Amino acid sequence: MTALPSLFLSHGSPDIAIADTEAHTFLGKLGRELPRPDAIVVVSAHFEAGGVAISGDKVPATIHDFGGFAKELYEIEYAAPGSPALAERLACMMRNDGLAAGVVRDRGFDHGTWVPLHLLYPDADIPVVQVSVDPHAGPEHHHRLGRALEPLRHENILIAGSGSMTHNLQKAFAAFRCGERAAATPAWVSQYVDWMDSKLETGDLEALLAYRDRAPYAVENHPTDEHLMPLFSAVGAAGEGWKARKLHSSCDFGVLSMNAYAFE
Repeated sequence: MTALPSLFLSHGSPDIAIADTEAHTFLGKLGRELPRPDAIVVVSAHFEAGGVAISGDKVPATIHDFGGFAKELYEIEYAAPGSPALAERLACMMRNDGLAAGVVRDRGFDHGTWVPLHLLYPDADIPVVQVSVDPHAGPEHHHRLGRALEPLRHENILIAGSGSMTHNLQKAFAAFRCGERAAATPAWVSQYVDWMDSKLETGDLEALLAYRDRAPYAVENHPTDEHLMPLFSAVGAAGEGWKARKLHSSCDFGVLSMNAYAFE
């Protein structure tokens, strides 16, 4: 069986689930192009915990963890099943790799998970398990987390990191309030994204792991860095000798890069 690629998806503003944007169109098309997986593991920037927490509910709820959007968005329920057995297996894999990990209950799908999956797999009929990011850990931890997940790619299980290539919400909300979804992208965003693209293209893991010190305008684009951590898990899940393939590039509100990548 050919291994599935691991993915990094920028989920951006929650309303890409309903908005007519380039990213919305891309995610719908990607779901039709990918092989159908038997299960999906999502490392979500909106699931924060110390160590590694793994959602183990059989019937996860849909969490609308945002405010100020159209009523239609709050009416979406992503009714995919969970997989308690897969969650327990992931926790065991993590612990075997020396990571503190456990299964948690009553943890529904946050919008980092259900927004992109609603577009990728609208039938919501594939089991989904969420994995947390650790806000107190850095890129190395999240890359190691991804490496522990790598064997699943060979079992027709899709591993997706869901975050954002850039995530300055103060600037994004300013454009959102003015209705400027197509605002021009400033140089401090494009220079950072170009740097990240170049390091992904050349497989420069050392530079990527040190992005906060090396990338231009890293802190401006990620005042806090939890939304980039799923990228490192997606890279880690691709194993040794990984190669990146950019799947999509667009920008919302001028400052939210919606770039997406596959790693093989």
